[in-house]
Amino acid sequence: MEAERLIATGRRALADSRVALDIVGEAWQAQMLAQAIGNHLALAGPPELRGEARELSETGSRGAAGPVHPARALRLSGIGSVRGTLLGLGALLGEVGIALVGVACATDEEGLYWQCIEAIDAADEAGDRVRVMLHRLVVRERTRPPDPADSSAAGSF
Repeated sequence: MEAERLIATGRRALADSRVALDIVGEAWQAQMLAQAIGNHLALAGPPELRGEARELSETGSRGAAGPVHPARALRLSGIGSVRGTLLGLGALLGEVGIALVGVACATDEEGLYWQCIEAIDAADEAGDRVRVMLHRLVVRERTRPPDPADSSAAGSF
């Protein structure tokens, strides 16, 4: 399944999660998806993103306990739009962090609290990597010379 569809599926599943364990499970799913997207971009993404993509993959591999269900990320078949994927992933990671803060604040279980804190840290770090990659894409677009074949770049006055 294409990355943006997997991200949308994760965002819906997180929004539909009502109990702490479901939210923590969705946080794990999001981290696994970040890892898979990082792996994909490290191997086949734009060269200027590959270092950060490797770091995203490493960050994605930590931050939550194992799933009750198989990782959704195993269905990743490709990335259509790198920019769209990174924007969606950044949004998902932000939503995961917010949801985990809610769980951490509401729990009386010390183990669950610390699991949430570690997952929040991992989601935040992965989000930082995503923001750096998005910035690099913007820089690349700004520094790329206009394509003479592009009629809009030819300028019609």
